[in-house]
Amino acid sequence: MRKTSSLALICLLAAGLSDRAFGDEGMWLFNNPPLKQLKEKYNFEPTPQWLEHLQKSSIRFNSGGSGSFISANGLCITNHHVGLDTLQKISTEKNNYVRDGFYAKSQKEEPKATDLELNVLMSMEDVTDRVKAAVKPEMSADDANKARGNAIAEIEKESREKTGLRSDVITLYQGAQYQLYRYKRYDDVRLVFAPEEQIAFYGGDPDNFEYPRYDLDICIFRAYENGQPAKIEHYLKWNTKGPADGELTFVSGNPGRTDRQLAVSELAELRDQEVPSLLNMFYRRETYLHAWSARSFENKRRAEQQTRSVENNRKRYDGYLAGLLDPDIWRAIEERQKKLTGTSEAPALFDKIKQAQEATAKVLPVYEYFEQFRGRPEARYQAPRAFNSTLFQFARRVLRHGDEMTKPNGERFPEFRDSYKDSLELEVLSSHPVYDDFEIVKLTDSLTDMTTRFGSDDPLVKQVLAGKSPVDRATELVNGTKLKDAAFRKQLYLGGASAVSAAKDPMIELARMVDGPARDARKVYEAQDEIKQQAYAGLAKARFAAEGTNSYPDATFTLRLSYGTVRGYEQGGKQIPALTITSGLYQRGADHKNQPPFDIPKRWLDRESKLNPNTAFNFVSDADIIGGNSGSPVVNKAGEFVGIIFDGNIQSLVLDCIFSDKQARAVSVDSAAITEALQKVYDAQPLVNELLSAKNGG
Repeated sequence: MRKTSSLALICLLAAGLSDRAFGDEGMWLFNNPPLKQLKEKYNFEPTPQWLEHLQKSSIRFNSGGSGSFISANGLCITNHHVGLDTLQKISTEKNNYVRDGFYAKSQKEEPKATDLELNVLMSMEDVTDRVKAAVKPEMSADDANKARGNAIAEIEKESREKTGLRSDVITLYQGAQYQLYRYKRYDDVRLVFAPEEQIAFYGGDPDNFEYPRYDLDICIFRAYENGQPAKIEHYLKWNTKGPADGELTFVSGNPGRTDRQLAVSELAELRDQEVPSLLNMFYRRETYLHAWSARSFENKRRAEQQTRSVENNRKRYDGYLAGLLDPDIWRAIEERQKKLTGTSEAPALFDKIKQAQEATAKVLPVYEYFEQFRGRPEARYQAPRAFNSTLFQFARRVLRHGDEMTKPNGERFPEFRDSYKDSLELEVLSSHPVYDDFEIVKLTDSLTDMTTRFGSDDPLVKQVLAGKSPVDRATELVNGTKLKDAAFRKQLYLGGASAVSAAKDPMIELARMVDGPARDARKVYEAQDEIKQQAYAGLAKARFAAEGTNSYPDATFTLRLSYGTVRGYEQGGKQIPALTITSGLYQRGADHKNQPPFDIPKRWLDRESKLNPNTAFNFVSDADIIGGNSGSPVVNKAGEFVGIIFDGNIQSLVLDCIFSDKQARAVSVDSAAITEALQKVYDAQPLVNELLSAKNGG
């Protein structure tokens, strides 16, 4: 993974000289925006109405990404790679929407997503005092975790019953603050437009996290309510020109997770254990996915979403690890922590975090392989590493639903609380297809991974494999389960623990077999996490006392506001321009003799003469973004849609742990390119008319 010599120096300055935001750093809360910084640097003051409109125009996609409303009739836009999960699930061997694209010329032709949920943040409320009051000083870590969970569950349930909105208590500043976020849910979401994957992901894996780029990475959906297009009050007006070089822009999205406020001991565990372990997993999965996909076009279609996800994560974690292994960056991280050790409480608090981290490490292998591996929160619930199988996820969900629903709401795992009921049912009762051959391939690899990690003689491994090889055991489980049938899952879900037990389904029995060790590991993990939360809360109190509360918390896959200018950068002595143009796409194709992954789709080749060669295609800005921001709208000072985030460059991969704006850039599709492509390549004038009606206010 490449990185420039100046990157380490810039990161050193970023972390070593100040913990306060400088430059255009920050993933800001909408109820604590960077008004002072914007006024001083850009002489711009967003009004409360401006902020509310952008907040309520923004969307979180439960498939892992962001988006925004762009018309009064429920039209919303995200990235193609965010919509890829849905595109694949509603495709068939005959109708391959991933490969060929899709355009619904009328609302009657808009196919419904199988399990896509959109969340729009409607309000925020500070509930810190109420959550913290539940935890008493004399409590053990386990009791404190239970008390905190009970308080959060009660707050969420009360809010949902009162407002009808999805209600989530969000942990901020690693436990120093808790806020109640209320979301309007949309679970009837239908596909309107998607380009061919070849133009959405032009350049493929070689160009991923690179710049210049020429990608039309967009996917357009429509939200429905009561069978009709949703009537949307807050949506972004469409700007057909896009932003200018040097223009101030804003990004409203849901960055997944940053680690900028973690203690050195936690980052050391990430550097030495977690990230290398995840990389090993992604490398092995990438190998079998490519091998299996190469056997047929249908295999490739079935595996496309997971292949893309694995490739992306492999590259992302490579870059993150490179940053953590850089001596200059690591010294800067250590200096950042030293600045807080001046307070009398800090050394003891950092020791608590370190001790909790050491205790967690003892159960971490079992936790990751049998409970869930610690992926990023912008992704859906992660299957345990030993059981990479959609069918196993169904099995665990129906098994635990039966067990957890016998408990009071506050004592259940968070994913089974009353406040998450609608989202859980959307996932468990989904009608999306599950393919036996792909399930066997995935499960065989993960069972092999498990055996390699723990050894063939491990008692739990022996139980799981039941005297068979990984491939034979995977085949037996996949062929024997009935969980592919949504009606069967619904029967078990509604029937509870007795129905689940009576089913004698082999995949459910496997989930039951490992449930005890998985729960035990989770109990230890969460108790130690409670200790860390309390310690971080003390450190945040010291930081607030020294610097005030005008700072942003680490990202949590919740709505944040970033800002920055459209700005190129220097790399290898060469100036990289901020914007690419349409003619550059055709030149890049010619330079590679139009061979994969740089082959230009036939439709684009046929329409080249109709396109303006100088239309802006992609652009970069120095806004502070990470994974989860994919699909985030980019708006100008007027609040108009001028682009959509779809990537970061290679130099941005270190932003998870430390900020730099020297070369790190957010990469976006320009609204000018979207408009021109819809009109001149896809003949989607009615869709453009709907966008332009949004531009004109309805």
